[in-house]
Amino acid sequence: MRHSIEFLLNGERIAVDDLDPHTTVLQFLRERRGLTGTKEGCAEGDCGACTVAIAELSAERRIEVKPINACIRLLATIDGKALFTVEALSNANSQAPLHPVQAAMVDAHASQCGFCTPGFVMSLFALFKNECSPSRDRVIEAISGNLCRCTGYRPIIEAGIKATSTICSPSEWGKSKEKLETKNDANRALAPIDKGAARESQKIVWLNTPGRSGALESAERAMIEALAALPANASSESLHYRFGGQQFFAPRSIDELSSLIADHPNAWILAGGTDIGLWITKALQNNSTLIYTGEVSALRDICESDAALEIGAAVPLEDAFRAMNRHYPELAQVWTRFASWPIRSSGTLGGNVANGSPIGDSMPALIALGATVGLRHRERVRTIPLEALYLDYKKQSRASGEWIEKITIPRRIPNVQIGFYKNSKRNEQDISAVCAAISMVIDRGVVQHVRIAYGGMAGVPKRAVNAEIELTEKVWSETQVRAAMQAMHADFSPMSDMRASAAYRMQVAQNLLLRFWLESQSATAEVRVI
Repeated sequence: MRHSIEFLLNGERIAVDDLDPHTTVLQFLRERRGLTGTKEGCAEGDCGACTVAIAELSAERRIEVKPINACIRLLATIDGKALFTVEALSNANSQAPLHPVQAAMVDAHASQCGFCTPGFVMSLFALFKNECSPSRDRVIEAISGNLCRCTGYRPIIEAGIKATSTICSPSEWGKSKEKLETKNDANRALAPIDKGAARESQKIVWLNTPGRSGALESAERAMIEALAALPANASSESLHYRFGGQQFFAPRSIDELSSLIADHPNAWILAGGTDIGLWITKALQNNSTLIYTGEVSALRDICESDAALEIGAAVPLEDAFRAMNRHYPELAQVWTRFASWPIRSSGTLGGNVANGSPIGDSMPALIALGATVGLRHRERVRTIPLEALYLDYKKQSRASGEWIEKITIPRRIPNVQIGFYKNSKRNEQDISAVCAAISMVIDRGVVQHVRIAYGGMAGVPKRAVNAEIELTEKVWSETQVRAAMQAMHADFSPMSDMRASAAYRMQVAQNLLLRFWLESQSATAEVRVI
């Protein structure tokens, strides 16, 4: 067992052994390290002012860069990774002291009061490290979790486009690469005198190298070597961090994780922290034992077969959604409207399913597709339909010490028609009032197969069983659809709250089924309404 948290912070190796395991990355940066460029706005991952970037080694030993919300990400989960804040991007001793993203923000006049600017810069930095010449839509998606109240988004979007489009053009990238290599060669010549300066130069070169543009091998290799040298990556030992009577486990195998959960039935099972983080920052709760799933490599696997797509419980939402989108592209708006890129980079599909929120958007889609969950207790594994997991609000059919190991989604069946609709006050980053997912097979005008699932209509994500009965083996017609709409009164008794009244929810749920019928009548009838 290892007992300290070790990671790279802006290129510097850090070891922590004297902080509460509930400490967030934001608290550590601002209060322990004085890195106040990272701001606190909402403390719930909704405004983006706290956005930072993490880099970690992939299974192929490449560096993967992701944006995360520092306000709800626990510091202990950064063990073995590299963490970058906005302070890392500028280099006062360089001829070009600003990072290309920062320079683009200046050139586009994309900052006014400046409070949100570091978060925007870090979201765009993550995009810069992942893509060359992203589209306008991709830039907008990348900053969907960042709020600005005074500058306006047009110049920020322009900066995001400019930051990579110029440097990624063949001619400009060639010039930039030559300058960086010349600077790097000079520092290598100085290495015997000042190895620290050479390492710093390598870090700057890597930071300023855009994604997918033929990154400089020496700079990339230096970052890989620095990450590989961290104890979390150099050994197979699990992390068992203890401080002040509280403990944090990060097991490395499924058997170890399963034993820990069985031995500590009251522990918090932590994945991305996008929900537990709010328990800590908003509800001011804590737990004497936290068990982290993110270091179990087997739980981060996505396995495809002729029969199904199997997603490990610790697969980040971003990766899980991309895999599902390859087979079910009709559900693309589930993933893009689900949450921001930083939330999808931290949160996991298994965590979302285990949380079982009645307004969680992934569950209706998964239920409509016929997904199952694999539940594990020590060595025993059982599989149940996803809808059978949810009994009532905050009540599930999991036994004590039983946890979700994987989610299995059947492969696409022939001639299936799929629809997903989300009704919310904002297009992105908003909780649904109602969401609906429908999977249907129609043969010669008759409904042969149908699954209809809703979120926001009950205490759990739930199928509209009576509506399904009204449609199954019946002619696919407006008359039958309206009969199914009326049958929903037997399926749901929605509540009224700040998002919508019960009557509104029922009307929307019924109308979404009618809308699916209307869209099925013509390939051009689809209209996306928020």
